[in-house]
Amino acid sequence: MGHGGWEFRLVDTGVQSASWNMALDEAILMQVADGASLPTIRFYAWEQPTVSLGYFQRATRELEIDKIKQHGFSLVRRMTGGRAVLHDRELTYSVMVPATHELAQASVVESYRMLSEGLRQGFLALGLQAQIVSLADETERQKYATMGSAACFDSPSWYELVVEGKKIAGSAQVRAHGGLLQHGALLLDMNVDELMDIMIFPNEKRQNQFREEFLSRASSVKQLSGRDVSYSDAASAFAHGFAEGLTAKLTTGKVSDAEIGIATALQRDKYEDDSWTFRR
Repeated sequence: MGHGGWEFRLVDTGVQSASWNMALDEAILMQVADGASLPTIRFYAWEQPTVSLGYFQRATRELEIDKIKQHGFSLVRRMTGGRAVLHDRELTYSVMVPATHELAQASVVESYRMLSEGLRQGFLALGLQAQIVSLADETERQKYATMGSAACFDSPSWYELVVEGKKIAGSAQVRAHGGLLQHGALLLDMNVDELMDIMIFPNEKRQNQFREEFLSRASSVKQLSGRDVSYSDAASAFAHGFAEGLTAKLTTGKVSDAEIGIATALQRDKYEDDSWTFRR
C-alpha cells in the first residue's frame, strides 16, 4: 500500500448510549483533525438496540417512529449519509484521520477500499473468508443493489465486503471538520423481524419482497460461522485486522478529556435534540 506504516490510537469505549456514540465519533474527529489527538480507530457497542438515520434521510417518511418507541429502541441521526441501520448485536467501528492523512487524501472510493482491507482481515481473523467485491462492475452492482429500501445495510458503496456472497458489514463515510470519519456496523448476529417491523412499506407484498431480498443479501458472523462471537473477541479480531490490512501500528489509548468535553456538548445540543433527529 506504500504508506510505510500508519500510527493509530485504538480506543474501545464498549457499550454506550446512542447519542453518546454519535457525539463521541464527531468529537474525536474534531480533535484528530486539529492535530490534538492521533488518528484514531474506535470500537463501541450500543446500550439498547438503536436505529441510526443517515444524514439525508427523512425519519417520518421511512420509519415507524411509534414502533421504534414500542420496541424500546433508541433513535439517533448520524453525521454520515446512507440508509437507516438497526444497531444491536454488532461491533461498531469508527476511523478518524485528519485531512492531511493519506486516507483522507485518497478518493472516497479508494479510502473505502483501503479501510475495507482492514475489515476483511478482521473477518479472516474470525475464520470467515471475506472478499472485497468491486461494484464498478455493473453485474456485481445489480447483485448488491437495492429496490429503494430504507435499510442501509444493503445500499452499495463502490466496494462491498462479502462473505459467501452475502454482505456482512455496512459502512458510511463523511469528510467534515477538516478530517475524514468512516464508521460502520460489523454484524455479529441479526434480527430481521425487528428491522421489518420498524420500516415503512407501501404494502405487505413489498415488505415480504424486501425481507427475502435482505436475507438473500445480508448475513452475520453467527449465521455464517455457526458460533456466537463475543464483542471482545470481535474487537481483538478487528484490531488485528486493521493493523494487518492497513500495515498500521495501533497503540491502545483512551478518550481525552477534551474529547469528552466536546462530546458532552454535542450530545446535549445536537444528538439528543429532536430538531437534529427529525430535521428532514
